[in-house]
Amino acid sequence: QVVGAMAASQGIPMRIRQSTAGGATWEQHWKGEKGLSTQAMVKEGKWDVVVLQNHSTGAIDQPVQFDDYGKKWIEAVRTSGAEPLLFLTWAYHSNPLQQKAITEGYTRLGAETGTDIAPVGPIWSEVRRLRPDLDMYSDDKHPSPEATYLIGLIFFKKLTGQKAASIPNRLQTKDQNGENLYLSILAEEDAAFFRQLVDESGLPRFKGKTPKN
Repeated sequence: QVVGAMAASQGIPMRIRQSTAGGATWEQHWKGEKGLSTQAMVKEGKWDVVVLQNHSTGAIDQPVQFDDYGKKWIEAVRTSGAEPLLFLTWAYHSNPLQQKAITEGYTRLGAETGTDIAPVGPIWSEVRRLRPDLDMYSDDKHPSPEATYLIGLIFFKKLTGQKAASIPNRLQTKDQNGENLYLSILAEEDAAFFRQLVDESGLPRFKGKTPKN
């Protein structure tokens, strides 16, 4: 929703759907566990891009399954006519040292399969270094509103190739009754920091097909 709102603020339509479940691994997505229907959604063939994110510590705790099922999903996405994009995740608040292994896992998988990566974790780490005053976590694992805004900027820039500089600090959508629903309200100085960081990160545009929807 945040990425879609960012794109809409720039006049770019995006059709975005998700298949997610708390704590799910790629293997569980593949097998349809936890009530997931990811296989069916991918096989619809309606997508330009499918973002693939494994469990937050999958690259650390289950490297074999991470590689095996990551490759299965990459092949399945390409067979459906879409292009995969790997969501390189962040370390837990309690252990920033996790980032090295997480980055290595996604980087290796991307290199072996020729798959592009959205480097959220490394940019998140840079925020922690430059602005330790910013609270990037809602708990030990999950993103705060500030971090959610950062993640949205990274995917907006990655998918569109446009600068993040003009993204507003307040993002909204409509609820089922047509009323305004705010997704994000950040202090402008913090939003400006995130936008500048993303624009100066050297983030290359997505290598796959240009999104149409």
